[in-house]
Amino acid sequence: MTKGYKLPAKYVIHTVGPVWRGGTDGEGELLASCYRRCLEITTDHDLASIAFPAISTGVYRYPPEEAAQIAVATARNFIEQSTSLREIIFCCFSDRDYAIYAKLLETTRSDGVLE
Repeated sequence: MTKGYKLPAKYVIHTVGPVWRGGTDGEGELLASCYRRCLEITTDHDLASIAFPAISTGVYRYPPEEAAQIAVATARNFIEQSTSLREIIFCCFSDRDYAIYAKLLETTRSDGVLE
């Protein structure tokens, strides 16, 4: 974790996601671990929110649908724990990605909590 400096964020949590190799090299667990560790860091530092890009879906070629399922499932599991975290944002850079996350998050309550 580093300071955000001139970014509109206090901190940046750095993570490197897995390269997609067909799904048989443990990529799913590695990707879940990236999200989980970032979420743990929010608790370690008493942070209230975190924003995620679609980790590994760019040059690392992770299939966006599978990556989003892992991201949302990991977030749902994490927020069931006692945490200072009040907001998890999934940043979508394409309409396609937005549609994927919107479908997965249909069961989100009006206050933004995943159900």
